[in-house]
Amino acid sequence: MSRLRSAVQKGKRAALESTEVIKSSNKKKSKPGIKEEEPSETEPSSYHFFHDPNEISLFRSQLLQWYDQNKRELPWRTLAVTESDVNIRTYGVWVSEIMLQQTQVATVIDYYNRWMKRWPTVEKLAAATLEEVNQMWAGLGYYSRGRRLHEGAQKVVSELNKQMPKTTAGLLKQLPGVGRYTAGAISSIALGQVTGAVDGNVIRVLSRIRAIGADSTSPAVADALWKVADALVDPERPGDFNQAMMELGARVCTPKSPLCSQCPVQTHCHAFRKVSIKQETDSKRLLSKLASKLNTSVPDIENCLGAGSCGLCLSEEWDPQLGVQNYPRKPVKKAPRVEQTLTCIVERQRAGKEMEYLLTQRPSKGLLAGMWELPSMLLEADISVNKYKGLICDMMQKLLEKSLDANSVQFVGEVVHIFSHIHQTYIVFSVHVSDWSEREQEQKTCWLTKSALREAAVSTGVKKIMKLYESSSKVDKKEKKRKASPEKRSNKIKKSKDAATNEGPKQLCISKFFSTAKTTAKNC
Repeated sequence: MSRLRSAVQKGKRAALESTEVIKSSNKKKSKPGIKEEEPSETEPSSYHFFHDPNEISLFRSQLLQWYDQNKRELPWRTLAVTESDVNIRTYGVWVSEIMLQQTQVATVIDYYNRWMKRWPTVEKLAAATLEEVNQMWAGLGYYSRGRRLHEGAQKVVSELNKQMPKTTAGLLKQLPGVGRYTAGAISSIALGQVTGAVDGNVIRVLSRIRAIGADSTSPAVADALWKVADALVDPERPGDFNQAMMELGARVCTPKSPLCSQCPVQTHCHAFRKVSIKQETDSKRLLSKLASKLNTSVPDIENCLGAGSCGLCLSEEWDPQLGVQNYPRKPVKKAPRVEQTLTCIVERQRAGKEMEYLLTQRPSKGLLAGMWELPSMLLEADISVNKYKGLICDMMQKLLEKSLDANSVQFVGEVVHIFSHIHQTYIVFSVHVSDWSEREQEQKTCWLTKSALREAAVSTGVKKIMKLYESSSKVDKKEKKRKASPEKRSNKIKKSKDAATNEGPKQLCISKFFSTAKTTAKNC
């Protein structure tokens, strides 16, 4: 009997356990259904996008109306409108977009006009030498941009039958140095293709309009910005629309002190509305003695419902001092690499000739590729100051096959030059040589006069070094004049006047120094 009772009890327990398992499994099955209704933690909220077709249409018309009334007349914009040849039009817009990368419009205008006058077609540019391109680019900075334009032109001529790519994908794939933005800008402006174009100015505009405060360099945020840009672009006037967005960011929705009162799309801006409502509620708190009875909360429409889990929202607290400048928050910049470079100004003077300076050509790849510079070497961290002169003597031995006395090497000073990712300090010495080797060297060298050096395609760092050297030379001359007797001083003045009346030999154009590879490799 006890066995029977025990078996019945076991059966009841088993039935109860199976019922609980079924209930548990049903609960588990129901959870995925609930999860599907909830937004994913990584999925951006709809708050940051445009959904209403009427709002998109209104945004386009307001922006383009403002652009038509306020746009700047720029040479590449004129060319895009007036040039009927699609190949020249695409080439001209391509040149402008590469020049405008990290460079202000006002600086680019003169360079663009000179460039297009000298090389009005892609074929003309392809026929130029890299030295000529670098010379034309001198002073514009980021010299790799000019080199890529030149490489791209040669590719168009040799591989694409002299025809510029006709699609966004073609521009992106076939032209060196052309990324997603540049391809979108060229194809929309020159070819009328309906595609967005997201540069730094557009990132700022869209970040404020849709309250996107996360790091704009992250892939998720970049994709979201492109999604918004592609949804907004006007299919009837894609080029004008993209230029209008850039113009708005450059002139109204600026990084600092934005002119919100002049913004044509102010009513669509989440950041502006958030600032306005916060100012209004703050005013009510200050003016009312019954602040506790006021409803001072910001309406839901001004906040992302997924805040806290949305990957596009501000990761930091709202700063009331910044206002709309809370968007976009700048990512933390990586500290530039610190480098020291030992540089020597080597000068020579032949009988009856102007003083000349030695230049060497940099490698064809890397920083300042193919540029001409003063003889230099990158210093290692563990090299002591006492070894500097010895290193210069070794460097001159390789370049000129000439032994130098370390005492003839004079310290000039230091020059600091900041590249985008390098904090460079040039430690500058000078030396005068009376004889030198004229044989071909492994590294290309060239002697240039002071006047030719001023016109040559050299970097800003080299120009700074020469400026320091000239100023230090003037100081030395003044010191010598102070020590000289009045009689000697009068003789020097007389000699200088006589020299001024006798014109020296006429200087050759700088292009003569780079006329052929043979003369470049040898003494210029």
